[in-house]
Parts: sequence; C-alpha cells; structure tokens
Amino acid sequence: MLRSLFKSPRPCNPLIQTTNPLPYSIPSVYNLHKANLPIYYSNNNSTRPVTSKTKAKMAAKSSNEHFKLENLFSVKNKIALVTGGGSGIGLMATQALAKNGAKVYITGRTEEKLDRVADLYNSNVDGQIIPITADVTDKKSIDKLVKEIGSREKYLSILVNNAGVSSATQTVEHEDPEKLRKALFEDPSSNMEEWDKTYRTNVVQCFFTTTAFLSLLQKGSDVEKGWSSTVVNISSISGIIKASQHHFAYNASKAATIHLTKMLAHEIASSNLRIRVNNIAPGVFPSEMTAGESDEKQKSAIPKEKYEKKVPAGRPGKDEDMASTVLFTVANQYLNGQTIVVDGGYVLATGTV
Repeated sequence: MLRSLFKSPRPCNPLIQTTNPLPYSIPSVYNLHKANLPIYYSNNNSTRPVTSKTKAKMAAKSSNEHFKLENLFSVKNKIALVTGGGSGIGLMATQALAKNGAKVYITGRTEEKLDRVADLYNSNVDGQIIPITADVTDKKSIDKLVKEIGSREKYLSILVNNAGVSSATQTVEHEDPEKLRKALFEDPSSNMEEWDKTYRTNVVQCFFTTTAFLSLLQKGSDVEKGWSSTVVNISSISGIIKASQHHFAYNASKAATIHLTKMLAHEIASSNLRIRVNNIAPGVFPSEMTAGESDEKQKSAIPKEKYEKKVPAGRPGKDEDMASTVLFTVANQYLNGQTIVVDGGYVLATGTV
C-alpha cells in the first residue's frame, strides 16, 4: 500500500510535466499568444518555444509558394475570348491560354479555319478551345457574339483583340516630288477605302469589341478575389517606329490602337471598373500577314535569314516568345494601360517616333 502511494507517476506529455490539474485553460494559452509571450510545442519529445525567428521561417516558407510559375501566371479555369484566333499570333495566344487551363473561345470569319484549330489543338491541353464564327468589324455581329458567350458563360476573364489586316504598300524611295506624289497619291491602291478598311479592322473593332464585353468582363473580376479581368490589344511595333515600312495606313492604324489602349484603360479605371487594358506590340512573328500563308496546322514560317541582319536578336519571333508575353500581360494584376514591346530589339535598331 505504502509502495503504491510513493510510486513515481507515469511519464506524461512533455508539454505537461505534472499530474496536477492544469493551472490555465486553452483560452489562456491563446491569450499568451496574443500577448506575444513564448508558446511551447513538442517535436520529437523535445520542447521548444516558437520564437520570432521560427515564425519568420514559417512565414517565408508560405511566401515562397506565391512565386511558383503556376501561381504567378495562372489562367486556370479562366474564360477567354481571342479574336482572329485561327492563325498567327491569335493562335499563339489561344494555345498559351488553353494549355494552361483556360477555356478559350476563338472567333473569325472563316468557320473552316476555326474548326481546324479546335480539332488540332484541343488535345493535350488543360483547358478547351471552342470556335465561334463572328465578324468583329460589324457591330451587330459583335453584339450577337456577346449574347452567344453570355448564354454559355456567366462572365469573361480575358479578351484578346487580335483580329487585324495589313494594307496596300507604296514605294517611298523617291527624291523627286512628282514621283513621290505619284506613288503616294495617284497610285490606285492608295485610296480612302483602303484606309477605311484598315482602320475599321485594326482600330475600330478593338473599341467596339472591348466596350461590348464590359459587363461580362466586370463580372469576371467580381467572381474571383484578387483577379481583375483583362483586355489585351495586339497592335504592332509598326505603330511605334518612325519608318512607314511602305504601308502608311497600317502603321498609322497600329499607332491609333496603341493610343486607344491608353484611353480605354484610363476611362475604364476612372469609372471604377476593375478591368485592365494593355497592349502587346509584336515585332516580326510568323503569321499569314507576314509570311503570306499558313500550312495545314494553321502555322506560318519565316526564314531566319530574312531578318538575321534586321533584328538584333538575329531571328523572327517564336511562338513561345509571344505565348510568354501573353501570359505575363494577362496575369500581372499590377499592369494597366501599358504597351509591351516584344520584338527582338527591332525598335532599338529602327528608332521610334
């Protein structure tokens, strides 16, 4: 009996080195934490205080997760629309978004081309590519497109205004004023209709497509905390450099697109809408516009030698160059009203306005 009275107590949890009732309650431990007093925890039968250094390490470890590529440039489960998504830069943007988890609607006037893209590139992607025929140079067609997507989706996260055309070219290498006048004014290809068509496709459609989708874009911002829906206009370095490159209408239209981007970004932000508007100005990239054609995969090619001496990078742009730019512009929540030039240094060599 006496032996049992003086028997040593069983080993207990190292946190509680007594068999007596606890002199504090769980809430009081919480109060110790609030008072920034040491809190002890057990690890491998040792008891250590959670110091400020330990807390800092834990916070740093958690912070590192934000710097993963999939978190920095995530478009997973985003709803996107890419105009002119059937070839060239539009297809590059489509692949970048779809591969990384976005549902991407692509539009254009040629149904066969859009269907081919969906058939070819819907495999091995985490998202989806869905073709819808539309003409973004026509307001009624744009409105119909908004209603079509609105009937399928509750919101739109990303709008890429990529549809565009080139324009007729004129020779400018004349020192005689009469010859220069003939090339720029009298040439049949230099006419008002050509300028109207170029501006309508490269500038006007960006304005009307963006403004038509404002409601769905704002809803895209509302559904996800920390995300602001985004508009990306695809212009060109042709709107930045001082040379005409033999096509005045095209270069002037791309300069207008760049300024339109700034105005839209300003006015939308001034209206307290959480929609970012930015602009990508590509240099030489393979497309039907620059190469003149596309293959059975809707891809175009430009010989490296053609631009080896014209571009400091020594080559045309690659699909991956454009894809990474699109993902950066779309995902960076602190980017608004800006023009991202991706040109291999072409502007540096040519000079700006």
